[in-house]
Amino acid sequence: MRKLVAGLLIVPLGLVLVALAVVNRKPVTLSLNPFDSDAGFGVEAPLFLFLLGAFALGLVLGGFATWLGQGKWRVMARAQAREASTWRRQADRLEKELEGAEARPHRVRLPAA
Repeated sequence: MRKLVAGLLIVPLGLVLVALAVVNRKPVTLSLNPFDSDAGFGVEAPLFLFLLGAFALGLVLGGFATWLGQGKWRVMARAQAREASTWRRQADRLEKELEGAEARPHRVRLPAA
């Protein structure tokens, strides 16, 4: 089911991106100086490269922001994993002690007559 949904989303998105790249092949200048476009602070490339670059940058920044936002949950998960490991070690130790206690013979003292 998951592969089907991914296919239904990825294939059309890929087709749209290919169509966007084919249609926007003419070179444009991205000027980094908003007041004077002839100052030489610009980059010339096909428009689709700028569009795909902006998309990729947004994807990376969004992923980084999500990773930062989930930091508290990762910290909590590590703390709980340490606690679970401590409890597991204690349970193993107690089981070994119990097995050792059961293996020792029990001496029963009878009352003196």
